[in-house]
Amino acid sequence: MKHKIKPPPSPPYCHVCQVGDPVLRSQAAAVDPAAITGPEVQKVINNMVKVMRKFECVGVSAPQVGVPLRILALEYPQKMLEESSPAAREVRGLSVQPLRIFVNPRLRVLDGRTVLFQEACESITGFSATVPRYLSVEVSGLNEKGEAVTWQASGWPARILQHEMDHLDGVLYIDRMDSKTFINIKWPSYNE
Repeated sequence: MKHKIKPPPSPPYCHVCQVGDPVLRSQAAAVDPAAITGPEVQKVINNMVKVMRKFECVGVSAPQVGVPLRILALEYPQKMLEESSPAAREVRGLSVQPLRIFVNPRLRVLDGRTVLFQEACESITGFSATVPRYLSVEVSGLNEKGEAVTWQASGWPARILQHEMDHLDGVLYIDRMDSKTFINIKWPSYNE
């Protein structure tokens, strides 16, 4: 009934696509470098940043807003860092990260050792699980202006990068998780 009055939204969405949406399981297409500064790709990038900040997540990929293109964004604001204990900051390798956009990113592992931490995703709202990720990686690609960029990341920023890179290949953290650690984030409140 609601779609007879108002048509359904079209991508890029102002929400995060949920698991079950086929866009989350597809291989995202490369972006034509000449199109990066054009209005269509800029709209996708701007929308991704708005959605990431609206839902207070630290990373988002274009498929998560319904667009099967190889674009990711990440940001770890000071406010989020302040909400973490000093011990958590040290153990997880948390650090403030400015907004970074990568178009057609390529990931290279710098340190093949893995570390296990709980991880969540706005596309699987309300759940988390322990996921192994590499300690240190390097990403290279193009930024929102079409300029070549390379960034080496370790700790939590490296985890964010790997998580978002997976989205571009149709992979979700549930594909990599230790299934015994999969939890509903609000499970204690259900017992009250």
